[in-house]
Amino acid sequence: MNDTMEKFGYPATLIREYDHWVVLLRPAQPTLGSLVLAARSDATAFGGLEPAAYTELGKVTADIEAALKGAIHYERINYLMLMMVDPHVHCHVIPRYQGDRSHEGIEVTDAGWPGPPALGQTVALDDRQREALRAWLIGHWPG
Repeated sequence: MNDTMEKFGYPATLIREYDHWVVLLRPAQPTLGSLVLAARSDATAFGGLEPAAYTELGKVTADIEAALKGAIHYERINYLMLMMVDPHVHCHVIPRYQGDRSHEGIEVTDAGWPGPPALGQTVALDDRQREALRAWLIGHWPG
């Protein structure tokens, strides 16, 4: 585990582990189903990952997109590799849609649609909501 994974709540936010990547539920939800895709390594530059991490990335992103399409029915998906505050390789996965989506009383409007995601307008999840949303997304995960 690296510091970036820990900051985003690992292991409590864990949705799926792969050999080189973890998929975490993003604690602050700019859109319903927002995730963090984090490299398990200590690399702080995308180009610093092992070659096998790039190969596995195809499978990981296909799984993410299938799960979120089934759960959220997104219209677009954004992968934002910002890495300004949290240095280890990771990206924010933001499913995009017009209007709002809800699950178990958690309702999130895509405030930025159709422009860039409004990362400053989020729904913060409490422990119960986090676990309900995490379990729901795990249930949509392929394989």
